[in-house]
Amino acid sequence: MNEMPQITRRSSLDIAAVQSVRKLVLYALGVVAFAVLLFSHSLWPETDLGLHESLEHVGRALLLVAIAGRTWCSLYIGGRKKATIVDLGPYSVVRNPLYVFSFIGAAGAGAQFGSFTAALAAFFITWIVFSIVVRKEERFLTETFGETYLAYKARVPRFLPDFRLWRNVDTLEVRPQLVVRTFIDACVFLAAIPVAEGIEMLQADSFLPVIWTVP
Repeated sequence: MNEMPQITRRSSLDIAAVQSVRKLVLYALGVVAFAVLLFSHSLWPETDLGLHESLEHVGRALLLVAIAGRTWCSLYIGGRKKATIVDLGPYSVVRNPLYVFSFIGAAGAGAQFGSFTAALAAFFITWIVFSIVVRKEERFLTETFGETYLAYKARVPRFLPDFRLWRNVDTLEVRPQLVVRTFIDACVFLAAIPVAEGIEMLQADSFLPVIWTVP
């Protein structure tokens, strides 16, 4: 890990504003997606061994991967994002592993509707939002760390992990409170399971009309 120079108040406020916008955009997109899904249904029938159920099971596995992965990342980055260039563990193979696991969680949430389309749409929408955010974060990190960050940026990919770059240490200084908070925040992904099941039940009982079906 590389220590950084003193952060200016303005830079700190700028990055906080970027994170706030990211959350607002994701919430807005979530509301829109929820509204669309209320009146759509998977093209695949719901049978025990059918594609619909298989997609849901795969999606649940992706949700668990996302929760475990984001928690794992917090062991390295918790409380250090603005103070250090973290280049160990998951951050040694990809610059934004927290976001990568968010992509996985989003795909898993979409898959709870038994639809490839919902899973892929959730993945790509999240990817687009985070791609915009990451560019702003990279400008902040470049201004703050200079050549140290530019060297890290040149060596490690943004979103696609390169496991050949893996490096780690024998011990870590962990902040349990931040790790627990990250775990709890990540568990929000699990809300997709009862939401999807609830919508499907309401549609089956004709309380919600199915306007279109998607594969």
